[in-house]
Amino acid sequence: MELNDIENFPGQIEQVAGGTVSVGALDSVVKWARSNSLWPLTFGTSCCAIELMSTASAKYDYSRFGFEVVRASPRQADVIIIAGTIVNKMAPILKRLYDQMTDPKYVIAMGACAISGGPFFYNTYSVVKGADHIIPVDVYIPGCPPRPEALMHALITLQDKIKQGLTREQIKAVNYEYPNTYK
Repeated sequence: MELNDIENFPGQIEQVAGGTVSVGALDSVVKWARSNSLWPLTFGTSCCAIELMSTASAKYDYSRFGFEVVRASPRQADVIIIAGTIVNKMAPILKRLYDQMTDPKYVIAMGACAISGGPFFYNTYSVVKGADHIIPVDVYIPGCPPRPEALMHALITLQDKIKQGLTREQIKAVNYEYPNTYK
């Protein structure tokens, strides 16, 4: 473990002959491990997916926060990032993917279209008025499209809430402040 990891570890590191031993409450260690190893499942349907892809680039590099293992299978993921417009034909597929994810599972709705249907909801009958009409959403990221910094902030905020051991209802009740990247 590096020095920074030791400072953030929720237990104690004891030096013994021949190495070190980690001591701590199992519940705290499990929450710490779960929050630092989120495996996202991407559900990108339109322009927000480009911002989602750029978050994994070298400039933002979300792998240093523990999000690098992007999975293509819902059975191996624990957070789904919905980026883009959801239409009525796609809604059952999104619900099936969510149901196939293992518990605990988290949902991030990225962009105006995933949150509220965006500008397309009022002009067509086929657009769903937000992902929360299909599955429960934990974190909303506004914008059209939102910046990669906003996605990073949402993932780090989700990590903090998991470390605190909050339930889905408690995560949704927390006032989420978005970073002002346009200063």
